[in-house]
Amino acid sequence: QVQLVESGGGLVQAGGSLRLSCTASGRTFSNYAMGWFRQAPGKEREIAAVISRGGSSTYYADSVKGRFTISRDNAKNTVYLQMDSLKPEDTAVYYCAASIGAMTVRLGSYDVWGQGTQVTVSS
Repeated sequence: QVQLVESGGGLVQAGGSLRLSCTASGRTFSNYAMGWFRQAPGKEREIAAVISRGGSSTYYADSVKGRFTISRDNAKNTVYLQMDSLKPEDTAVYYCAASIGAMTVRLGSYDVWGQGTQVTVSS
């Protein structure tokens, strides 16, 4: 199994940008589809974006489409989430997660999770 460590969260004003990184160690990173998920206080964890093993396919939740970009560098064992035009409603703990095999949007298919990184967007 891989182990995942996120970084890059913080406090930003509405309209600003942040880039999250998630670095994996352990098993072969390129065997895993990767996803970014988020959980706001009092709400369920939800998908933000996912990417296929090779990086050629992506999926975005409607709430982030056109503002967030997921990418990966398999040589660096890292997946990124570029977040632009941030809104206060993007405030959440952001988690990266890994799913062995093909890309999926099913949260339950992701069985390896990072510890999360806080993103706070002020109005």
